[in-house]
Amino acid sequence: MSPANHRSYEQYAARIPADIDQPDKILYGLTARQLAILAGTAAACLWAFLTFGPLVPFPMLIAVLVPVVATGVVLAVARHDGMNLDRYILAAVRHLRGSRERITGAESVQPPPAWCRMRGRLPEPLRLPVRAVRQDGALESDGGEVAVIVRAGTLTFGLRTPGEQAGLVAVFGRWLNSLDAPVQILVQARPVDLTGLADHITHHAPALPDPALEQAAYAHAAFLTDLGSTHDLLIRQVLIVITGHIPASAPASVLPWRQHERRRVARNSAAAVALRRATEAVQSLAALGVPAEVLDADSATAVLAESLSPGEPPLVDNATPGDVITHRKEG
Repeated sequence: MSPANHRSYEQYAARIPADIDQPDKILYGLTARQLAILAGTAAACLWAFLTFGPLVPFPMLIAVLVPVVATGVVLAVARHDGMNLDRYILAAVRHLRGSRERITGAESVQPPPAWCRMRGRLPEPLRLPVRAVRQDGALESDGGEVAVIVRAGTLTFGLRTPGEQAGLVAVFGRWLNSLDAPVQILVQARPVDLTGLADHITHHAPALPDPALEQAAYAHAAFLTDLGSTHDLLIRQVLIVITGHIPASAPASVLPWRQHERRRVARNSAAAVALRRATEAVQSLAALGVPAEVLDADSATAVLAESLSPGEPPLVDNATPGDVITHRKEG
């Protein structure tokens, strides 16, 4: 690499601390889990060699032990989608043994009576990671955390000058270094429907003061309609999930009503911390020229529904706690 290219690379680089959550390397770049798998494999092979060595021909014993050693090495070293292979296999086994059907219910499904013959497996309750969506937009999870979603836009990095690109990288690096809690950045590619925009332009075209503008509006609406029907248009949506940890529950010696009050205060405190971090993230992204907003309860619910069933039409809106529900009798 030439000195000029090396300086250019350093200009667009920002130093970020290493992931401190990575497991420690114990020996030869292997973690304790990997060493345990390799040691267990070696112990099993040694026991098989000492036990069956005098009884089984040596070539046959080697033919049996070589696949065992290879399996142990693959389980210890290989990775799949960023996950250790042994954990991936365990997750796959749990998935295959679990029920394929989930229902919304707090209690487990009761099995049918003994005289009823059932095919397949019983459905299981649907356990979503988000337990509730607060009015301020914070999401309460079953894992004892509160999360806030920030929706951010994008910018055209390639069209900026080298100095502007270096400044953007430096500001983004400072924001990453300022994080004091886990943050998840999710980039989604979502389909775009231009029908609503074309209908809006067509509806307001007659109100334009000049006939030429009206014809241009109709032509632009026709262009949008043709573009949406002939191409699969996608738009990128960037979601930033910022968490706030709920403190440990109150000791058992505290009275029950006091425990409930302490849990409520802990949830409110964690939500306030997560919202403050989300506001700081919006301000930091504004320095980059990236538009961002903290999602409220309705927007967060819509994002969760879209994530659970992407591409599907939205469900019927339910009444919020503040809405007045009326009943009209027809007849």
